[in-house]
Amino acid sequence: MIVGLIIIATITIGVKTEIKPELIERSGLLEPSLVGWQLIYILPVAILTNDFFLANFWLRAFASKTDKDLWIGISIATIVIVIVLTLVGFTGLIAAWSGAWPGDPPQEDGSVAFFLLLEQLPNWVVGIVLVMSIALSTASFDSLQSAMVSTASNDLFRNRLNIWYVRAAVVLIIFPVAVLALKAPSILQIYLISDLLSAAVIPVLLIGLSDRFYWWRGFEVLVGGLGGILSVFIFGAIYYDSAQKGGELILLQQGLYTGDWGAFGAFVVAPIGGIIFGCIALAGRLGYQYVQSKMHGTRFDALDNPTAPSMVSDDRDAINPIGAPDDVASAKSTGKFF
Repeated sequence: MIVGLIIIATITIGVKTEIKPELIERSGLLEPSLVGWQLIYILPVAILTNDFFLANFWLRAFASKTDKDLWIGISIATIVIVIVLTLVGFTGLIAAWSGAWPGDPPQEDGSVAFFLLLEQLPNWVVGIVLVMSIALSTASFDSLQSAMVSTASNDLFRNRLNIWYVRAAVVLIIFPVAVLALKAPSILQIYLISDLLSAAVIPVLLIGLSDRFYWWRGFEVLVGGLGGILSVFIFGAIYYDSAQKGGELILLQQGLYTGDWGAFGAFVVAPIGGIIFGCIALAGRLGYQYVQSKMHGTRFDALDNPTAPSMVSDDRDAINPIGAPDDVASAKSTGKFF
């Protein structure tokens, strides 16, 4: 679908669209801007951290037979995605430089530039592009629903609940989601809210995924994630000198194109604040557990490696037979929240 869409749209736009040189300079799109430089940081952070929340990415990772297969798949996908995003992204520039955008009457929303450009193409091309676009959106939505069903069934209910009840629940969830999407002033704002949440939570979560930080617990992840969001509010309240503006910054109600440092600061403060609050939570937890061990006369074991040989139960041989990889025993050790 993507290959067909790109080939047809690229050839047709190249043949039918006429670039007007005078509009290139007048648009100012090739001039450096504050938001342009800010997006060099915001977009990689937002997209990278948000991808950790997408279950369909994790499902593909778990489905790979070896790390080599995963790297090959990621590399191929990266090349294809870069090509697709480059071509699709340039349609906005082409629409502006050909006079299709802002249109007549003028359209202020730049997200409609692609569709205004489509209006300049033959009807059969418009029909094909729309059908393919809808098919792609449906496929993406289908992957999301499958991931929701898998996550809820396996992670929440541990496969104890009938799969059809889980599927029915997912269908019911879709209705308020659709209403929210229709009522939202901008789909970009919904993405930005989830991106900001991801930027606050994922850095402290990644620390716990490393074997070197075995003493990092779920408590630090929870406090760090909430602290990252709180940091955005604190930054916004100080920067705008208004608590209300600080709260609005969490929702990024002004979007990215405000011309100030609000959105940029939010995406800088969220991960840094999350890590700082996570470290504070770690210190508080260790201090509490140390005091508890002294009060009860027990050994302070909060910093012990749970996967170390000395910490594995006496029946390790039953868990990890002779000749089996050592990580089998490690896999039996689950993380703790506190």
